[in-house]
This record gives sequence, C-alpha cells and structure tokens, in this order.
Amino acid sequence: MIDPFGRTISYLRLSVTDRCDLRCTYCMPERMSFLPRADLLSLAELDRLAAAFIRKGVRKLRLTGGEPLVRRDFMELVAGLSRFLRSGDLDELTLTTNGTRLARHAADLARCGVRRVNVSLDSLDAATYARITRGGRVEEAIAGVDAALAAGLAVKINAVALRSDNLDDLVALAEWADARGADLTVIEVMPMGSVEADRVDQFVPLGEVRARFERRWALTDLARRTGGPARYVRTDEGGTIGFIAPLSRNFCDGCNRVRVTCTGELYLCLGQPAKADLGTPLRASADDVLLDAAIDAAIGRKPQGHDFAIGARRPPAVERHMSVTGG
Repeated sequence: MIDPFGRTISYLRLSVTDRCDLRCTYCMPERMSFLPRADLLSLAELDRLAAAFIRKGVRKLRLTGGEPLVRRDFMELVAGLSRFLRSGDLDELTLTTNGTRLARHAADLARCGVRRVNVSLDSLDAATYARITRGGRVEEAIAGVDAALAAGLAVKINAVALRSDNLDDLVALAEWADARGADLTVIEVMPMGSVEADRVDQFVPLGEVRARFERRWALTDLARRTGGPARYVRTDEGGTIGFIAPLSRNFCDGCNRVRVTCTGELYLCLGQPAKADLGTPLRASADDVLLDAAIDAAIGRKPQGHDFAIGARRPPAVERHMSVTGG
C-alpha cells in the first residue's frame, strides 16, 4: 500500500474497544460516553480486517483500545492473529495497554508470540497517578510491567508530559524503567477531543523535558528507529529514552501507519478527520473484494500530515478522543 506521498503503509493500529478502566485527564472527560457494545465489530470481524491489511503488506500490527485487555475474550483474538507470526506474514504483533490487567495476561501474550508491549504509565507516585487517571491504582500498573518482564516481553513505558501533574516525576520514572530493563518514551499532550483540563496548561514542549533529563545524565542522540515517530537518546548509564513531539517537532514525513477503530472506521491520520467506512463493505459480502477496494481507495487519499496546535480558546484539532481513535 503506497499513499499519495510515496509512503509505504506497513503498520496497522487496530482498536478492539473504545472502553477503558481508567479516565486519564488528558485522554477523555470524566463522564465519558462510550459506544453501545452492539456497535463494535465482533472478534471474527476484527480478525478478518487485520487479515485484509496483512495481505496488503502490513508487517506490524498493534492492538489498542481504549484499553484492549477489557475486551471480553481478547486473548482469543490474539491467539488467532498469531498464525500470521508463525507463517511469516507478520513481523510483529503487539499491544498498547495501561497495564492494570496485564499481570493476568502477560504469560499468555508471550505464548502467542507477542514479544513486546507498550505500557502507559505517567507517574510512579500513587497520588499523582490516581489524580491523572481519576482513581487508578499505580500498584496494578507496576505489577503488570513486572509480569510482562517476567514473561520475557520487552516493555516500553509511555508517559505523557503534563506540566502541573508529572513534570517533576519523569526523571524518576526513567530511572525506574532503566532499573527494570525497560525503555521510557515521553509524549507531548495531543489536542484530541474535549476534556475538562486546559491543554494549554497541560502542554510541555519536549525540549524542556529533555533539558531536565540532561541535568541528570549526559545524553547521546541515537539513529535508532522502530517504525514510529519517536527519536531516541542514550543516557551515560546505558538507558534509552524516546521523545514523541507531535507539536514541537512534526513527524509526519515518514508516516507508515493507519488506524482502524473498533467499529471499522479507518482513520488515515491521527490528527485529521479523514476516514473511511470499512465496516459496511466488510459485512456486505463473505469475500473481501469490496473491503479491499475500500482500503485501496482510502489509502489513495491519506493526508500528508496533521496540523496539531494548542492555544488559548483554540478547539481540539479533532473532536474524537484518543480512546476512540485507538492511539
């Protein structure tokens, strides 16, 4: 799949649910309205969608949410999709999770061929974590990280930098991750969906975050690329830290991904409203002729990039929340 700007699309992020057991302040409003369960694609339909993209050249598949591990029988989907790892048609099957349910599933994920996971964890401080997540228990996320590592999974910690919440916690989080053999990636807050918090107050440019790390370590820029937008540094103690800066450093030129929601909407760019309905052609026939045509047509109009911006009285760049898009 080649988009209008010559970029090969080889990475699919597939959401299995818009629901989550946390209510992070930068992600969704406290009283979030979730989709009726009847609107969600079945696990068999999600599998068929993934298979269509893999047939078209996707080599990396990330399962997302909301929180994917809240989806009933989620591990059946993972087990089914693992056939593409065994056949060699897929290089990587992974997921992004908040970690709260990871402890009970980590070993099964490893048995299915998952080799690494991303865990969203914004602070190790119990009170700060509870405030950001609106009631989450950091002990559950830490237990999930430890279980994943014990199962042999590589773990990357994702932390959204929030000026009034966790800015002073990020160095300690990097130290903690490195001590466990995990990496840390810090992400700028994104203006997606309306939330109670003022994102102008939340936003921290990652140059400022890096300066804090440089007071703790000497940092060396790395050429390392993982198929995503992160730029990595090595600390003088051997740890790895990534930076994803959608506002202060646009990363769209090398975009190789698309996102499909749990209702079958294909979003061509995280920060643009452009989308295509794949659910209707998926259900219109038992074969994939209509589905393949819909995917091809959509890839042919993938935008060049997003235009994220945060400012006083500026509405969100897109109305949908991150939990709807699938990260």
